[in-house]
Amino acid sequence: MTTLIVNGKTYQVNASGNTPLLWVLRDILGLTGTKYGCGIEVCGACTVWIDGSAEKSCDMELKEAAGRHITTIEGLGSTTVGRKVQQAWIREQVPQCGYCQSGMMMACAALLQGGGNPTDAQINAEIDNICVCGTFQRIRAAIHTAAKL
Repeated sequence: MTTLIVNGKTYQVNASGNTPLLWVLRDILGLTGTKYGCGIEVCGACTVWIDGSAEKSCDMELKEAAGRHITTIEGLGSTTVGRKVQQAWIREQVPQCGYCQSGMMMACAALLQGGGNPTDAQINAEIDNICVCGTFQRIRAAIHTAAKL
């Protein structure tokens, strides 16, 4: 059994320590907001917070996440920065297909946790998630909006 702390709740998970965290979250805990995209840490659809930092969960093994504080998109709204990002996403009408949005929001909220208003260059350097629909301009606008909320 592995102990996971997800969105403030403690879970005992009966799975191999080599199981990707993404599949534990989705298939065992039923938290399906975190998406599978590429499986090789490139697209970012699987982004969650591990101890407050944005991490891709598709290639993180369960044993690496044991006992650490995990926040998924389902728990993002319980944080101040998460609520700001959610409000900004709505104001700027960011989603098109929406598939990447949970991971994108997690990465953007992690960028904004320290406060401040990141420049476009900082956003480009820090946010490496992929949006196939190409809503990057709306995402950038939402980051700037969230920083001002």
